[in-house]
Amino acid sequence: MFIVTLNYLVGLSEVEKYLPLHVEYLEQCYDDGIFLMSGPTEPRTGGVILANSPSKEVLELTLNEDPFFKTGIAEYKITEFVPTKSMKELSYLI
Repeated sequence: MFIVTLNYLVGLSEVEKYLPLHVEYLEQCYDDGIFLMSGPTEPRTGGVILANSPSKEVLELTLNEDPFFKTGIAEYKITEFVPTKSMKELSYLI
């Protein structure tokens, strides 16, 4: 399991221009079963993605397809973790 932290490298007006393409990309990643949850940070300086990828390398390849990455809108930090506890409704993720 991975937590991906996005940090915007440009102002929000530039981010907004690419947001529709980024949302399309996110939808595809949800359809592919790679992303479990995502959203902007508060304050809105980036975002967070919870991902379930077979490996960090596969996740990196996936993130490289994000329009935010391709256009230099955001940089990414990937943190891998091993879930050992969850609420029972999410136990299938362990």
